[in-house]
Amino acid sequence: MSVTIKTPEEIEKMAIAGKLASEVLVMIEPYVIAGTSTDELNQICHDYIINEQKATPAPLNYRGFPKSICTSVNHQVCHGIPSHKRLKNGDIINIDITVIKDGYHGDTSKMFFIGQPSILAKRVTQISYESLCLGIQMVKPGVQLGDIGHAIQQHVENNQCSIVREYCGHGIGKAFHEDPQVLHYGRPHTCLALESGMTFTIEPMVNTGKRHVKLLKDNWTVVTKDHSLSAQWEHTILVTDTGYQVLTIRPNENI
Repeated sequence: MSVTIKTPEEIEKMAIAGKLASEVLVMIEPYVIAGTSTDELNQICHDYIINEQKATPAPLNYRGFPKSICTSVNHQVCHGIPSHKRLKNGDIINIDITVIKDGYHGDTSKMFFIGQPSILAKRVTQISYESLCLGIQMVKPGVQLGDIGHAIQQHVENNQCSIVREYCGHGIGKAFHEDPQVLHYGRPHTCLALESGMTFTIEPMVNTGKRHVKLLKDNWTVVTKDHSLSAQWEHTILVTDTGYQVLTIRPNENI
């Protein structure tokens, strides 16, 4: 698969899909509280995407994934499957939303605190968001993906955390996952040079302990091997002629 350069018409559709995905994260926030199960969050999001947005939740049945959103709690790194397990005070959770509208995908995730999280939980959440913003702000034509990966890795490791290497950002458009792979680590002046019209996600996964992860027996949920906390944020980015546009930006964000 080669990297696709989106046409103005495709970019318009990507912007709509991205806005819908961001709206799901805004909508679900009041429900992300102690006592709510991740399955209940999944159902609320599913109904909203289908009935209100007249769109499609991309994860549902994607390569066999059984739910409409991903919910990764505490030491779960990514691809957590919503279940009957209820959130409790002190938990942190990543909710990952991907919406398909008019054939195009919008993909975004954010962290939520349940009640009062630990200082460490707040810290890893902040560092992961800072690394996302740092990567996004570097995006412009001519910048190489290795530069972005290196900057993210340096920020995370300079703050005594680790960056997951087995999972990465990705091109996105008509397909959920397209080229290029967007690594969150790397060496400067390596990998693909960005061009106007590219669309991809940046979604660094940051651990408080070591970077090593393992896949659970459900073949989806990824957890930290040492059971340390993990945090992740994600946005879908468009490379413009002069820089970038965050297609999944939420109203309270300034990136």
